[in-house]
Amino acid sequence: MTTGQPAPFDHRMAVFDSDDTFVAAALPFLGEGLAAPGEPPPVAIAAPHHLDLLRDALGGDAKEITCVPHTEWYTGSAANAVARAAAHLTAHAGPGGRMHLLMEPVWSGRAGRSTRETTEWIRYEALANPLFGPLATTALCAYDTRTAGPAVVAAARRAHPGTEVYEDPFRLVAELDAVPLPLPPRGAEPLAEPHAAAVRGWAEQRGLPAADAELFATAVAGAVAALAPLDGTALLWGEAPACVCELRSARPVADPLAGFVPPPPDGPEPGPGLWYARQVCAYVDIRDDSTGATVRLQYA
Repeated sequence: MTTGQPAPFDHRMAVFDSDDTFVAAALPFLGEGLAAPGEPPPVAIAAPHHLDLLRDALGGDAKEITCVPHTEWYTGSAANAVARAAAHLTAHAGPGGRMHLLMEPVWSGRAGRSTRETTEWIRYEALANPLFGPLATTALCAYDTRTAGPAVVAAARRAHPGTEVYEDPFRLVAELDAVPLPLPPRGAEPLAEPHAAAVRGWAEQRGLPAADAELFATAVAGAVAALAPLDGTALLWGEAPACVCELRSARPVADPLAGFVPPPPDGPEPGPGLWYARQVCAYVDIRDDSTGATVRLQYA
C-alpha cells in the first residue's frame, strides 16, 4: 500500500512483504521522479539486494537513478538521519528542495535492534513532517514486513500523512515522551559544575577514548549553555561507551523540535548546543514538567 499527501513535502509510505511487491511500489515512484520537471534524478536508498532488483527492472533508466545502500546512509542516530537528508537536499535538490527520495530503513540493523531504537526512529518519521514541511521534496519510506514486523509498521503508519491512522506529529512525539525515564542509578556521580574539562576527565576515567570523551564533553557543555539556567547538579553514570549525563534545567524546553533543526547552511559554523548534542550522542532525552526540564545525554 502506498499513501501520500499534496506538496510541498510529500511524505509517503509503502509496505511490502516480498521482493516483487517492493519493485511494484518503487518503480512507479522512481518513474514519477524521472518525469518530474525541474527535478534532479531521484535517489534510491535501500537494501543492496533491493537496489540490484531495481537496476534489473529499470534497464537503461537505471543509470539515471542515484543508488545508495541503506547501510551507508543510516549510519547513526535518528538525528544523524535528519542531518544527512537535510545536507543532501541542500547540495543536490532542485528549486525548493524538489527531489524524489526512496528511503528504506535498516530494520535489521541499528533502527530495529531494540524498542528504544525503534522509538527514536518513529520520532524521526513523525518530526520529518514539520522539519521538511516547507520543502517540495517527495519521500517514499519503504517498510519491509519481513524485517520491520507488524508493530513497527503500525507505529510508522501513524507518522505518515495519508494513512488512515496518521497522528499529528507533536501529539505522537508527546506520546513517546510520556514514558518516564528510568531513575538514575544509585552510584550516579553528582557534578556541581559540569564544565567540559570535568566531564571529559570523568568520561576518560570511565573508559571512553580521549577523542570520544572530548566529543561527549563538548556535547554536554553545549547542552548546558542551551538549557541555562540549570537547576541543581548534573549527574554522571555509566561505563564506556554508554556514558550518561543528566542535566536539570530551571525552565521547560517546550519545543519538540529542539536539537533537530539544522543550522542554516549559509550561516556561521554551528556552535555547541542541542543540535550538536543530538549529532554526537546516541540519545538525547528531554522531559518537560511544571518546573523545568530533565535532559539526559547518552553517548552510545
